[in-house]
Amino acid sequence: MPALHIEDLPEKEKLKMEVEQLRKEVKLQRQQVSKCSEEIKNYIEERSGEDPLLKGIPEDKNPFKEKGSCIIS
Repeated sequence: MPALHIEDLPEKEKLKMEVEQLRKEVKLQRQQVSKCSEEIKNYIEERSGEDPLLKGIPEDKNPFKEKGSCIIS
């Protein structure tokens, strides 16, 4: 399927696409940012103990640990 370039469409088609998009958006259930951000914060804090980016990876389970060292003499 070839890529769709909006600028190549006639004005009528552009407006139809915009109306379709607006119809989809109006059906979305919206929530207050204050409520959503609190839920996200709680989710992150609950799982922070399991997050390898925060606590690190144990050396014995690190697949990227160097196997040996290189000595140049």
